[in-house]
Amino acid sequence: MIRQTVKQQNIRIIPLGGLGEVGRNMTLVEYGRDILIIDIGFRMPEENMPGIDFIIPNISYLAGKEKNIVGVVFTHGHYDHIGAVPYLIEKLGNPPLFASGLTKAITIKRQDDFPYQPKLNITVMKNCDRVRLGCFEIEFFKQNHNIADNMGLVIKTPVGNLVHTSDFKFDDNPVNDLPTDFKKLKTIGENGVLLLMADSTGAETEGHSLSEKNIQENLEEIFKKSEGRIIAATFGSLINRIQQLISLAEKYGRKVAVDGYSMRTNVEICKELGYIKAQKGTLIPAKELSHYPDNKALLICTGAQGEGQAVLMRIANKEHKFIELKKGDAVIFSSSVIPGNERTVQVLKDELYRQGVNVYHYKMMDIHAGGHAQREELKQMHEIMKPKFFLPIHGQYSMLFNHAKLAGEMGMPEKNIAVIENGQILNVNKKEISVEKKPVISNYVMVDGLGVGDVGEVVLRDRQVLSKDGMFVIVAIVDRNTGKIRNSPDIISRGFVYLRESKQLLAETRKKVVEIVNKSAGTGGAVNWVYVKDNIRNKIGDFLYAKTERRPMILPVVIEV
Repeated sequence: MIRQTVKQQNIRIIPLGGLGEVGRNMTLVEYGRDILIIDIGFRMPEENMPGIDFIIPNISYLAGKEKNIVGVVFTHGHYDHIGAVPYLIEKLGNPPLFASGLTKAITIKRQDDFPYQPKLNITVMKNCDRVRLGCFEIEFFKQNHNIADNMGLVIKTPVGNLVHTSDFKFDDNPVNDLPTDFKKLKTIGENGVLLLMADSTGAETEGHSLSEKNIQENLEEIFKKSEGRIIAATFGSLINRIQQLISLAEKYGRKVAVDGYSMRTNVEICKELGYIKAQKGTLIPAKELSHYPDNKALLICTGAQGEGQAVLMRIANKEHKFIELKKGDAVIFSSSVIPGNERTVQVLKDELYRQGVNVYHYKMMDIHAGGHAQREELKQMHEIMKPKFFLPIHGQYSMLFNHAKLAGEMGMPEKNIAVIENGQILNVNKKEISVEKKPVISNYVMVDGLGVGDVGEVVLRDRQVLSKDGMFVIVAIVDRNTGKIRNSPDIISRGFVYLRESKQLLAETRKKVVEIVNKSAGTGGAVNWVYVKDNIRNKIGDFLYAKTERRPMILPVVIEV
């Protein structure tokens, strides 16, 4: 699709995250010595990453180049775009930061949770504001998403104009927000777009994303017919949905409690900035909700993805301090299910049904609209921008591929389209685009508690083994003089077999350990105990697999006395 050539005077686009995955968004735009960073986000761990909290971008490419970073521009306040700031900003040399008002507030609040990190100085950028950073001039322009203050970027470079759409959708009838400014978008397109970098999350979905107006109308139907309490679960960052629910509560005379750390934090920030408006007395603490009749109470909370410690799961498991479900309550899942969470959400819904509540979710009626453009809107964006070159961003590889295919179907030459993944370097000049043969390092950096990057592939593999097949510890006491085992080896099993019910297996294992150790001692001379322990690990591992078809982590301990 793209010739493997490199020309001088190129703009270099280097994604360190977000291409070939959903989340961990971070992209570098490089010209000469100047480096501009777009977003610094994290992503959630996969199911096969036990104990991992977050995955953040690998910035080793930028080591030694900190003085070349002219600034960081943020598109919006979702954590997959700003969440890695506390872990990386100091390592990047604390460059200048630029963001919209709400994005700034959420980023600073997250930084406050890391008191050992420096305070952030973020310059607020409004719609149509411009800033000069090195050889780049960046103009921010408003885009609809499912969070306020979302900004696309026009990046003027010595080679030509780049447009970064941010996450976006076209909504002619948003609630508590302005509609898409198509006049502005057309002006950007008419000024010439060398490279379009566009959100690909919805590239596999036909049609047009739902308008928030449709969601509002369907949510209102639930408020009209619900005689008990309403418990609405959604994302903590879905500010517009929270405002919709508050407005409906006021219309139908309900008091509102907000629960869940991230949601409460975001609501407080948005109240201060005017993005959430509520009449005096509408918002109350969760512990006071029981003071009001059931038909006058609304709880907005986290947990729509079935997260174990989120509010909705604690309510379903009867572990919440103040809320206990009762027959007649209505529970609304006002979010779609993130891929990978289907099973936990289903378990949660089943438990809610068992307790006699009415459950509403997006498959039953349109009570959630995603924040990403679908194919019809993507085509419209391409028609407006008329870019010379195209780079699909933000999405799994299948999403990037299908977005590229869409561009081709609209008439863009194949040689003008690049489908790249994290670490690959796209060169752009006025005549052509090309991909460098050698990528930069972009592998996962995993965060576990206070540890950043100290959990590598070996540690993760050990955790996977432990979670899958357990641990088997063999303790052998060896006579220092003879090199032979004194007593029968002790065995500790965790997550592998229940010792009381596996006496025959354990007896055979002990016998084999004695044979391995005594055979090593019988060779004469000093015993290499490292070799002996490796021998125990390998041979006992093969023996246990032959008996059980499982491979626990085997930890041999040899003690000389």
